[in-house]
Amino acid sequence: MRRFASRLLISTALLGASALLAGCIVVPARGHARVWIPGYWAAPHVWVAGHWRVR
Repeated sequence: MRRFASRLLISTALLGASALLAGCIVVPARGHARVWIPGYWAAPHVWVAGHWRVR
């Protein structure tokens, strides 16, 4: 039972970590919805930092 609980805890932590690293977090639309745009590499060697955008 202890081994099962340990595996369940590890799998839950991995699932949570992958959800955090998945990308955009979309807020349900209520008029103007704010969406987090994560940082990304744009045209040659330009890093665009993460920012909030209104949809």
